Amino acid sequence: MESASGSLYTRLGGYDAIAVVIDDLLPRLRADELLGRFWTSPRSVDTNNRERQLAIDFIAAAAGGPTFYLGRDMRQSHKGMGITKADYAAFMRCLSVTLDTFEVPEPERSEVVAFVTSLEPEIVET
Repeated sequence: MESASGSLYTRLGGYDAIAVVIDDLLPRLRADELLGRFWTSPRSVDTNNRERQLAIDFIAAAAGGPTFYLGRDMRQSHKGMGITKADYAAFMRCLSVTLDTFEVPEPERSEVVAFVTSLEPEIVET
């Protein structure tokens, strides 16, 4: 994800900007009528912090940043959750609102959406 003006990571604003976007996206996902069911069990602060950190690291590394993602691959991470195409569409709507909130410009927005869309076959089970 490299262009003439640098990696997507750089063009998005680096680690701190990605962290702010994740901090907006995760509560949006938890509050979503369809997706909220994935967060209904009691969760510790540590579990929520780990989820946040893994999301930041995954996106930062995938965007070409100097970050290491130490989590499992997307297929293994989401196995058994029963994520449907409708769930993924809801996720994409939440992502779109977050990208709108931060006024992520083109072509960066399209690159993010294309990357996240490419993960769908690894995440959707049913």
